[in-house]
Amino acid sequence: MFCDIAAGRVPADIVLADEEVVAFLDARPVFKGHVLVASRLHVVTLADLPAAKVGPFFVRVQRLSAAMPAALGCQGTFVALNNVVSQSVPHLHVHVVPRTRGDGLRGFFWPRQRYATPAEAAQYADLLRAVLAEQRPADQAS
Repeated sequence: MFCDIAAGRVPADIVLADEEVVAFLDARPVFKGHVLVASRLHVVTLADLPAAKVGPFFVRVQRLSAAMPAALGCQGTFVALNNVVSQSVPHLHVHVVPRTRGDGLRGFFWPRQRYATPAEAAQYADLLRAVLAEQRPADQAS
């Protein structure tokens, strides 16, 4: 399914797309603004990702995590990656979840929400894209 999103065959609220990743809003977010960063290269787990791709992949995760507080007004982020167990889609992806103190998230119990409308989801994606567009990617800094 993530390969279909990356190829544009399945619609998604994409917030970042380049040669390494496609990052898009989770359709059932823990908190609104929850993003999945998926490798463009189809691999199932982190162990399957070629070593040369690990750094570029995580630079994008880092960039999105840094953008989220400015874009969404959250205080920080929760970054998580499942390998096989609890991995609902067999494609390498990292969850970047906006967090605020007192938001109710405890341990690894992730109650899910829904966006009220597709327009609401698009608003969250727009906010994230706007801040990402203002940033200079770390791997392109001079």
